[in-house]
Amino acid sequence: MIQQHVAQTFKDVFKTAEKPRFFFAPGRINLIGEHTDYNGGHVFPAAISFGTYAVAQKRMDQTLRFYSMNFPEEGIIECDFGDLSYNPDHGWANFPKGMIQQFTGNGFSVSSGMDILFYGNIPNGAGLSSSASIEMATGVVLEGLFDLTIDRLQMIQLGQRVENDYIGVNSGIMDQFAIGKGKKDAAILLDCQTLKYSYAPVKLNDHEIVIINSNKQRTLAGSKYNERRSECEQALEDLRAELTVTSLGELTNEKFEQFQHLITSDTNRRRAKHAVSENERTLLALDELEKGNLERFGELMNASHLSLRDDYEVTGAELDHIAETAWAHPGVIGARMTGAGFGGCAIAIVEQEQVKSLKETIAESYTEAFGYAPSFYEAKISDGAKELVEEF
Repeated sequence: MIQQHVAQTFKDVFKTAEKPRFFFAPGRINLIGEHTDYNGGHVFPAAISFGTYAVAQKRMDQTLRFYSMNFPEEGIIECDFGDLSYNPDHGWANFPKGMIQQFTGNGFSVSSGMDILFYGNIPNGAGLSSSASIEMATGVVLEGLFDLTIDRLQMIQLGQRVENDYIGVNSGIMDQFAIGKGKKDAAILLDCQTLKYSYAPVKLNDHEIVIINSNKQRTLAGSKYNERRSECEQALEDLRAELTVTSLGELTNEKFEQFQHLITSDTNRRRAKHAVSENERTLLALDELEKGNLERFGELMNASHLSLRDDYEVTGAELDHIAETAWAHPGVIGARMTGAGFGGCAIAIVEQEQVKSLKETIAESYTEAFGYAPSFYEAKISDGAKELVEEF
C-alpha cells in the first residue's frame, strides 16, 4: 500500500520511531469551463483519485523540515519560522512554506516546527494542479496537527493567496476550491465571482474518464497564463465604455455579440469571446449532465477545446493531436484539453470497452508525430483534502 511505503520512508528520512499522522489532498480535473475562473465565470471541476500524500509530525523546536519522495535528490529542505520568505533554492518546498506563512500571518497558532514528507502521484507539470494539491495538503496538516478551527473556504482562499502573492502566479480559485471541497462521485459547479457552488452527481454509467498526459512539460508561471489574463482584463475595460460589468462572466453570448465592437484589439476580442462562450457552455453542460445526456455533454467538451484552440490559443499541437485523435475514435463521446494548457493533459470520456483501443491508437500516432509517448490515467472522482485515519 502507498500509505505503508510513505510512512516507512518518513521514518527512515527523519529518523524517528514515532508514528506520524497521514493526510491526503487530491488533484483535480476540470470537466468543462477553462480559463473562466479568473474571468468571473463558472467552472465544473472534480477532485480525482490521484493527489498528494503528506506525512507529518510536530517537532520540539521551531525548525521546519520538508522532504519530497518525488525529488529525493534534493534531500531535506530546512528552514525555521524566522524566515518563511520565498527562496528560489527551495523549489517545490516554497508551496508548503507559503501555506504556513499564510496560516501564521492570519492569526492561526502554529506553535512548533514540523517534519513533513510529501509524495505525489500527480504527474509533475501535467496541469492537474499539483501545486494546489501540495498547498491544500499542507493546510489539512496544519489543521490536524495543531487542532486549528479553520473554515474550509478560508483555507482554500489562503491557498490561492500562496499562488498569487507568494509564488507570483495570477491563478484563480478553482484549483484550491475543487481540491478543498471535492466530493466522491460528484463534480462542483462553482461561480468564481460569488463562490456559490453546488454538487452534481457524475453518472458515467459504462464510460470512463481517461486522462492523457501529453508529457510536454509546462511551467505555469513562465507560460502565457498571465498574458491571457491581462488580455481579458483589457477587453473588459474596453467593454466598460458602454456596459456596467465587473467581469466577462456576466455577459451572455448575445450581449457579447452586441458589444464586441468596443474591444479595440482583435486578439483581445477573441480572448473575451472564449471567456464568454465557455462560461455559457459550462452552464449548459451542467444541465445536460443532470439530464443524464452524456452525448450532448461530450459535444460541449469538443466545442470547448475548439474555442481554447482558436480563440484562446492555449492548446498547442500536442493537445490538439490528442483531442482530434480521440474525436475520431469509436466510443469517445467527448475530449478536450484540461487545465491551463501549453502542454499538460487532455481528458476523454470513453466507453469502457474502447479504453484500451483508444490508448493504443493515441500512443502510436502521438509517438510517431512528436517523438515521445503520452501517458494515460484512468481517474475516479474523489473526496477533497482530509486526514487519513485508516490504519497503515
